[in-house]
Amino acid sequence: MIRRVIFAIILLSVAVSFGCAAFLEDDMLVESLHEPSQYDRQPEEQIEVSNYSDLKAAILDFVMEHETGGRIIVSNYEGEDVQVDVDRAGYEIKTYHPVGIFAVSEIIGQATRIVAYFEIDIIIEYKRTKQQMNSVIGVETERELRTELLGIMSDYRDEAVFRTSLQISEEEIIRLISETYYQNPRMIIMLPIVAVGIFPETGADRIFELSFGLFEPARISHSRTEILSLYVESNLELAIGGSDAEMMLSLVNNLIAFSNFDESTANLVSEHGSQNWATTASGALVNASAIGEGYAMAFKALCDGLDLDCRVVLGFFDGKYHAWNMVLLDGEFYHIDVAMSDINGIENCFLMTDAEFMEMYEWDFESTPRAHGILTYEDIVGVRDHDYFGSDEEALENQPQLPGQGPDAGTTGETGQTIEASGDVEEQPDGAAA
Repeated sequence: MIRRVIFAIILLSVAVSFGCAAFLEDDMLVESLHEPSQYDRQPEEQIEVSNYSDLKAAILDFVMEHETGGRIIVSNYEGEDVQVDVDRAGYEIKTYHPVGIFAVSEIIGQATRIVAYFEIDIIIEYKRTKQQMNSVIGVETERELRTELLGIMSDYRDEAVFRTSLQISEEEIIRLISETYYQNPRMIIMLPIVAVGIFPETGADRIFELSFGLFEPARISHSRTEILSLYVESNLELAIGGSDAEMMLSLVNNLIAFSNFDESTANLVSEHGSQNWATTASGALVNASAIGEGYAMAFKALCDGLDLDCRVVLGFFDGKYHAWNMVLLDGEFYHIDVAMSDINGIENCFLMTDAEFMEMYEWDFESTPRAHGILTYEDIVGVRDHDYFGSDEEALENQPQLPGQGPDAGTTGETGQTIEASGDVEEQPDGAAA
């Protein structure tokens, strides 16, 4: 009897052992609570559509919110094939809609029949971040666009995106950027290189993506702008005269008294707006070394400070790229070339008419105001004592010498149009930027 009990216990132990091993070797079935997908919505959040127009609008809403997907419920659909219309809507959004072209790389939609209705799961892939999409600026008029460009360029941002119905081309955008620069020499230190992307290329609703190639980091440009403003103010304090014409002559005298014409750079510059300090107001006023464009930009910055109507003209002198100014006095326009005043004498370059300039100068005559006033340099200097402004040497002595200013400070570094009026600093490079 005892042996039978012992044998039964052994058999039970063996059975239990084999049972445990089998249990461990078998596949395990694990149950867990269902977690809804990212597209599951509460009943009150479900998007329901019944026609193609609403279907496309629902998918576009996902795009505008930069959502990676969503679910759409289709009931009593007016179209013939829901899946075909889903594919069509995704294609049209990413191919023809400006935001879709700009921001979306792929839209995938899957329609599933659920008895009497369809569930459409949408997946969207983006090539732009949500921040980039939110940075798109809407503009309706050219004036708004100019205002936005001034703020962006004077803040030295490296990119900007506009959405507009304005029918403008890439060339016109670049022209507006150039004009903004030449109209604001005190606020924008140097003209950036610009690349333009348009989405789509044609149409009544487009996105323009502007990428600005800046000469240096924005923080350095901000510092340079502040320094330039100090030099402008110091020069304005020296301006004297009883009339606008006399004030302009004073500015010319003082400007050429301490700034040198950089002939070597003038021979190298192959376009207007070249990224070279000699072409900027900072080159003439801060570095005391400039070419025609730098003198013209500096003179406009000074005239702007006195509310005198002055514009920059881009053209040619003796076949070379050159720039000078046009001013408005008593309802008449005149040419003033500060750079050539420094070389050939003020009497040959101050308050000149079109007829007097045409022999050596070339510019876009059709888009430029006519200059045929009767005032002359002799008229201005004849109404006062000839020593009213003093000699160039006296002007130079009276010029406040801020750090780095003066003729020995060293050189650092759309042709044919009239541009209408409207920190620590790193070592400045020589020559044009790479």
